[in-house]
Amino acid sequence: MNRYILTVSYDGTDFCGWQVQPNGRTVQAEMNEAVFKAFGERAVVKASGRTDAGVHARAQLCQVDLNAQIDGEKLADALNARLPEDISVLQSESVPLQSVDIQNIVKAKTYRYYMYFSKRKKPIYERFSTWIKGEPEVEKMRAAAKILTGEHDFKAYCASGSQVKTTVRRVYSINVEILPAPPDAQIVYIEVYGNGFLYNMVRTIAGTILWYSQGKLTEEDLYATLQGDRGKAGKTMPAKGLVLYSVGYGLKPENDCVE
Repeated sequence: MNRYILTVSYDGTDFCGWQVQPNGRTVQAEMNEAVFKAFGERAVVKASGRTDAGVHARAQLCQVDLNAQIDGEKLADALNARLPEDISVLQSESVPLQSVDIQNIVKAKTYRYYMYFSKRKKPIYERFSTWIKGEPEVEKMRAAAKILTGEHDFKAYCASGSQVKTTVRRVYSINVEILPAPPDAQIVYIEVYGNGFLYNMVRTIAGTILWYSQGKLTEEDLYATLQGDRGKAGKTMPAKGLVLYSVGYGLKPENDCVE
């Protein structure tokens, strides 16, 4: 048996998320099928974490175990020849079977939430970002981001019904950046880098930062959310603006995180 690590990018628009489901197209199902077509093996491609319906990935970390032996770098091309246009394996490598498991080596993840500000909706931006009417208040967004950075109980940012051992997470940084764009629109992204995320956490962080910048929430409201008050948090933003940007990992426990 041989183990391979894959870096996978996908447009999540037409998927019901990463994980295989009885009904609905998923990224994992397409990956599994590509492996079968290439090698005749019913192997399961595992990801560093699940993404929800409509969420995109610039660089998702995956692994697959195969009886087939192939040059690690060439596996990407073998799979890409059999994958649909909205999925691509960017990089592949072979790793020691027993010493590497993506469930253990992932140290942190970076998500970006994209939104565009304009007077009217712009279809050209709609697939990968969310329309916000008006002008962005970037400095106010950065002020809110500073309050939410750090180790906190993010219970107020987790979708109801989620079953996790703890809702405490460490957010190493939240950056708000504005991108060059045509004069009729301004594109802003909120980048959240942390050691782990709850269901809908990043999308709710983005909504809370946006609402604060619009004057819908106060500084006291933000601190109240960190005490578990969901009623003080902003809305959960649409999935289409969310991108799993990178996964930090180390092949040995003592290694630093690398992108």
